[in-house]
Amino acid sequence: MCGATAGGLSLDGVDVAKEAVVQGQVVRDGEPVANAYVRLLDGTGEFTAEVVTSATGDYRFFAAPGDWTLSVLHNSGKTRRPVVATGPGLVEVALELS
Repeated sequence: MCGATAGGLSLDGVDVAKEAVVQGQVVRDGEPVANAYVRLLDGTGEFTAEVVTSATGDYRFFAAPGDWTLSVLHNSGKTRRPVVATGPGLVEVALELS
């Protein structure tokens, strides 16, 4: 049994009133994708950060308010999606590989 939180990543200890949090899950055909590389690109397309998804396909970034792009790379597919963080708070983004 894995230690994943039902319904996504836990926000325990994260103050979403003070931080912009971009998080979600990477899936393919409805199944979570582990070990996918999720990149956070700034408004000009420049690389800012990268994380590897958990066993349950989850990822999380702490980002400044603004326009971002999430880019996912995995041997089973890829995807790219624009995201806007308007200020402190939670931005949930599900990413489907194609």
